[in-house]
Amino acid sequence: MPARTSRIEIDDLTVAYDRRPAVHHLSGCFEAGSLTAVVGPNGAGKSTLLKAIIGILRPDAGRVSLGLMSRADLAYLPQQAELDRSFPITVADTVALGLWRRIGVFRGMDGAMAARVEGALAAVDLAGLGEAGIGSLSVGQLQRVLFARLSLQESRAILLDEPFAAIDQRTTGDLLALVQRWHGEGRTVIAVLHDLEQVRAHFPETLLLARELVAWGRTAEVLTPEMLERARQIALGWRDPEAEPAGKIVPLSRRRR
Repeated sequence: MPARTSRIEIDDLTVAYDRRPAVHHLSGCFEAGSLTAVVGPNGAGKSTLLKAIIGILRPDAGRVSLGLMSRADLAYLPQQAELDRSFPITVADTVALGLWRRIGVFRGMDGAMAARVEGALAAVDLAGLGEAGIGSLSVGQLQRVLFARLSLQESRAILLDEPFAAIDQRTTGDLLALVQRWHGEGRTVIAVLHDLEQVRAHFPETLLLARELVAWGRTAEVLTPEMLERARQIALGWRDPEAEPAGKIVPLSRRRR
């Protein structure tokens, strides 16, 4: 999986709802193999950005360039609130969906694929739960299942929307270890997060978004009191329907690894 194939470039991207920009003239690049947190106030456009990258939302202006990738090379984990847990599907079948590119629509799993599903469940500490329905799981258990599915997709880039929300500390630690493993494998990982201490501890790159770009670069340079206050002030301006966007902000210089 050559890391050079997983670069995602954002060029003057605007995505709007009812003609109100949720992401406004955003430009920058998620470098191949990077591990980036996307942070910002509530309503800052963080989830909208991921949906635009994955192709769920169409840009009103600008573009997302995946370079040598197609959208089939992206893996996306939405917020749990967007998932239908009432659907009658087992844990094993949910994880097996990560193999859909190998299995196809009509082909069943062979023994090797079933073993991979079992291994993915064991890796997230859910061995033996394959026949359980997803509706019977706790929030933390379901998130482990979804991470197991992601691990089987072998995608070049992985997009996570609030992956650690409302789950216990142990589960968070285990799933963060998986994120670090994906990063070590050269995948591009982008995660929308709200816990800034977690970002500082585990994510070397950060995009601070307030519908428009506030800062994008090394985490220590982005998550400063000045930058966070700037994002807060921009968010306060959203309350005024006549307020004009604050305009482009020059991103921080990005250090090369």
